[in-house]
This record gives sequence, C-alpha cells and structure tokens, in this order.
Amino acid sequence: MSRGTDTPLVELRELRVEIDGRAIVDGVDLRVLPGKVTALVGASGSGKTTTGLALLGEYPPGASVSGEVLRAGSEPVGYIPQHPAAVLNPARRVRALLDDIARPQVRHLPRAERRQAARALVLRALEDAQLPDAEALLRRHPHQLSGGQQQRVVLAQALLLGARVIVADEPTTGQDALTKSRIVEQLAAVAARGIAVVLLSHDLDVVHALADEVLVMREGRVVESGPVERLWTAPRHEWTRRLLDDRRAAPQHGTAVGAGRPVLEVRDLTAVHDRRTVVLRASDLALHPGECVAVVGRSGSGKTTLARCLAGLHSDHDGELLLDGTPLPRSLRHRDRSQLAAVQYVFQDARAAFDEHRPVLHQVARTAVRLRGADERAATAEASATLNRLGLPEALAQRRPGALSGGELQRAALARALLARPRVLICDEVTSGLDTVTRRGILDVLAGLVGEGDDLSLVLITHDLDTARLAHRIAVLDAGEVVEQGPTRKVLTDPRHPFTTALMRTTERLETGTPL
Repeated sequence: MSRGTDTPLVELRELRVEIDGRAIVDGVDLRVLPGKVTALVGASGSGKTTTGLALLGEYPPGASVSGEVLRAGSEPVGYIPQHPAAVLNPARRVRALLDDIARPQVRHLPRAERRQAARALVLRALEDAQLPDAEALLRRHPHQLSGGQQQRVVLAQALLLGARVIVADEPTTGQDALTKSRIVEQLAAVAARGIAVVLLSHDLDVVHALADEVLVMREGRVVESGPVERLWTAPRHEWTRRLLDDRRAAPQHGTAVGAGRPVLEVRDLTAVHDRRTVVLRASDLALHPGECVAVVGRSGSGKTTLARCLAGLHSDHDGELLLDGTPLPRSLRHRDRSQLAAVQYVFQDARAAFDEHRPVLHQVARTAVRLRGADERAATAEASATLNRLGLPEALAQRRPGALSGGELQRAALARALLARPRVLICDEVTSGLDTVTRRGILDVLAGLVGEGDDLSLVLITHDLDTARLAHRIAVLDAGEVVEQGPTRKVLTDPRHPFTTALMRTTERLETGTPL
C-alpha cells in the first residue's frame, strides 16, 4: 500500500448528477489523497465513470449537477478512458499524438535540443506504460493497435501530462494477466511518487492488488466503503458480497466436441500490417460444429487480428480460410450475403458498434432484413424475442444506445449477430469491460448458445483464462504465433509452453492477491 498525506488533491461533497430527472450519481462523497489508490467498483451503469469524470469537471450533456468539487491546486487531472479508441485521433500516427503533448514541455530548451528532448520524454512514457518495441509502435495508427495497446498509449499520454491525479477507467480492460500485473506495478509506482490514482474498475483482482480504499457503488450511490482488506474479508453490504462471490463464475464445458469436416478452418495464415510487418502466423486452426474455441494471449499477440481475418475485416493476409470446406474471400466486400451471415463478429466495444441516433431494436432487426431478406415486421418481432431471451426487455430495446449500460449493449450486440443465424459467432473480448455480475450473465448466455444443439460454433477471443474455461478447446497466441492448442482442461492443468505456464502463474497470483 502507498502512503500519502491527509489533505485531498480533489474532493467531492454530496455530488448529485441528474439527467432528465433521473439521478445517475446521488450524494457521493470522495476524497482523493496524494499517493493513494482509491477504487470505485460496481456494476455497469452504477455511476463509476460519471463520478470519475466529475474530478475533471466533466459531466454528461444536459446533466443537472449539485454538490461541490474542491481542488487543492491548478494541476491537470489525467484521464484514461475505458474505450481508448474514442480519444485517439485515427488519422494520426502514435508518434504525432505523443509529440503534441511532449513538445510544450521542452519549449524552454534551446531550439536545437527540443526535438531530442521531446523524443526522450515520449520514449520514457512508452516504457512506463509497458509498451515495448516503441519504434514500430510509433509508426502505427491507433486502429493498427490492439485494444490493450491503445489503452497503454492513453496511459502514456496521461503520464506525459504530469498530472497529480490520474483517473484510470478500466485500465486493464482487454489485457492478459501478465500485462495486468505490469499495469498494477506501474500504477503503484505512480502512487509511490505522490500522484493520486482513482481506479474505476470491474476487475476485483486488480482492485485487491492495487487499491488502498474501495468505494462500492450501486445505482449512483456508495453502498459501502473502507480499506480494501476489510471489504474483502468482511463485506457488510449484500451487493458487495454478490460482486465478490461472482468473481470466479465462468461456466465450464467438458471435453472437446466435433469430428469430421470443420465448419471453419485456417490454413497457413500470415497476416501483416502496413504491408510489411508480420503480426500473425497461424498454420492450422479448426472449428467444428457446436464447438467453442478460446483464443488467448497477451495484448498485441494477434488475437484480434486473427478474429478480424476470420470475419473479413483484415484482408492483408496470405493463406486460406475455409467455410464448410469452401474458400472464404479475404475481404468482407467480396463475401456474398450467405457468407456474411455465416460468420458474425461481436466487438469488444459494443457502444461504438451502434448508431447512437437509432433505437437499438431497429438496429438489431436490420440484420435479419439485410442478410436474410426478412420483412420489417417479422424481423422486428424476431429481434424483440431474441433480445428478451438474452435479458433485454423491449422497453429497454426501444431506447437509443446512449440510454443503455455496457452490459445491456453487449447483449444487444449478441442479439444482432444472432439474427443473421450464423454458423460461426466471433466474440472479441465481450466480457472484458463488464463487472463480475454482468460478466456472469453474458457467459451464461454464451454457454447456453453453444449448448442449444443448433450447431452454432463460437470463437471466443479473450485475455482471461477464467473466461476461457467456457471453451471446449484453447489456442494460445504469443507474439503472433500459435504456441499451444488443445482441450481446455489439458491446457489449463498441464500447459506445455513456457508462455502458457507464465500466464497461468500470474493469473493465480492476481486471484489470490499474492505479491506480483
């Protein structure tokens, strides 16, 4: 645990934030102390992000705000958002994004020294944010980075700003245990320098390893608060106990299923970025009808690139993709309607995948119209029934995406993909940004889908070995290579590759709270 003074850098007193007469934050008190890590935990939609943004003086459009936000000085507050792509300019390379922050900090130097000094600041920030191979990364655009890499670029921006308070909104979202441990170490080092860290997180293992104080939120209110060890060993509120109980709740499949011809097959796949940098090699992967295969690995290991190749979203690759033994065009644009319907992709950031101006129900129903030729009325009825089955009633589905929580939108994204009646469903880190209770619900849904007996197959892209237990088989990626694959139980109990072993050991340390 870190040490700090008793004088807060920022303080919230009786903060209340209303939108259309509904309180999304209701009477929250928060003291942000230098050198301390304060964690806000709770379900999706509990008010964590709204509370965190209030420390920056930012609120949702049209919000009515009361209460006090008190600051000890004029220093900036750094912010690391849950979905980093939203704050990274897609038209600019990473080098330009970081140079914009570094240059003002070296203007006091002689002109001849500024460029080198700014470069040194950028490289140090990338190192502190756990981003190796800086030269290659600086040449890329944000869309060429994995979600975890994007997250760490934004962390580097916050470190470059020199903020005395950093609000980290799900900083470990979409990241493997090894990278999580480094982020924990980095944020602990930040706090040790006297910087206050406000951690908004659903990842209770990370909270346990990092936080000094924890505030548990539900429906905009703080229902319990206290030192992290006290909450973990003697939680007083029922909601706190439920969050802790659902941490290890992935449904498990048994032995692998399927024989004969695969529904989807990868042969000698080599994918590149910028037409020159090889980011993925997969010589032999197969998915059988009714089977779930989990693809696990570190952030940047090639998991999402593999998923995008399968879905036709990354066409810069060699090798073969076969659907029911027939070659599948590399690009989405060259796939016919039946091929588009057969392979569906559910994105990590469900909110970014919806048009914010149209009701969710309409967007879900549109899939059946566009890919299956269903009429509007039948498609809407089917969409409503599917959404309801996945736990999203029609009253919510009639709303626009901005009125739904992350977990609700993730269910809507699943429903939209299912309305294509796919053979293969690709889920890319669909539980990584969710609290333990919502995550449990989504995993139960996925387990039910695979177990329904209609030969739907699932590719589950995940950094989380606990989530991977849902699968029949696991493929492990490291540095763009498939280093191990086999039945889930065998891979998780008797790993053969050193990377798999290291990943499992680090996961166990995070789960048990053992020092990293």
